[in-house]
Amino acid sequence: MEESKHIFADTLRENLGLAVYNTGYQKCEPGHTWGPALRDFYLIHYVSAGRGVYHCGKREYALSSGDLFLISPDHIVSYGADEEDPWEYYWVGFNGTDAKRMLSLTGFTEERPVIRLSETRPVREILLKIYHAGGNTPAADADMVGYLYHFFACLIRENGDHPTVYGTREYLPQALRFIQYNYAGDISVSDIARFAGVSRSQLYRAFVTGFGLSPHDFLQKYRISEACSLLRRRDYTVAEVAGSVGFNDPLYFSRIFRKLKQMSPTEFQRQQGTAAEETETDAFVGFTHPD
Repeated sequence: MEESKHIFADTLRENLGLAVYNTGYQKCEPGHTWGPALRDFYLIHYVSAGRGVYHCGKREYALSSGDLFLISPDHIVSYGADEEDPWEYYWVGFNGTDAKRMLSLTGFTEERPVIRLSETRPVREILLKIYHAGGNTPAADADMVGYLYHFFACLIRENGDHPTVYGTREYLPQALRFIQYNYAGDISVSDIARFAGVSRSQLYRAFVTGFGLSPHDFLQKYRISEACSLLRRRDYTVAEVAGSVGFNDPLYFSRIFRKLKQMSPTEFQRQQGTAAEETETDAFVGFTHPD
């Protein structure tokens, strides 16, 4: 049996956005099996040659070159190579807070743990890059995760690359992420909709359903919320804060701020300063200087 693998198991990795747990390649002997057993992380195998069988729950899948199969955490599975034409496969194991979301875009689900690719060469090359980047240094971690996201991108494109097929629950987080990363720039509702891959009307309905606000109103409220964080620091002028949260006109910023907060930015800043001074004073009440 030919086998080559790297293992990077670390109990802290599951708290990261995405982390590679292990990666490798195996050319199996006839009839070679694994399981029934479970993993505590996600694992994707890409079958590059030969045939085999994957058992997941009560279902059995006959697989061959071009197939990928997903093992989800805490699911009892087993798989084995064909006796006459044993398979070869590459794999990558991973987990993290972003793992489930990325998988939801690829076409993999618990009900559909197998997908087939029409174009396999890019996937094989990327899995090799993850393997060759292997190591326990911060640079190696960054390289592996970067290639892992590239791997997901290939699967997403293969699946159609249309966020709308996953419904409101998927493209709404995409819209929120765009706002979070770009609120300080000159962005419009059309920009948000374009990034999320939906029409303005679809985006409007999603925001009204999810937040009771139009996308425009949500963006304004988000910007003012960020402005409040800056004003509390008392290090910046109102004009500097306005420009930092996406308002080119400080007067327009002040008008929107007053509308949402029932006070001007200057009054808010002064109020925060007074509250901070009172807190500092309270901290010394009852304090006796040592002799």
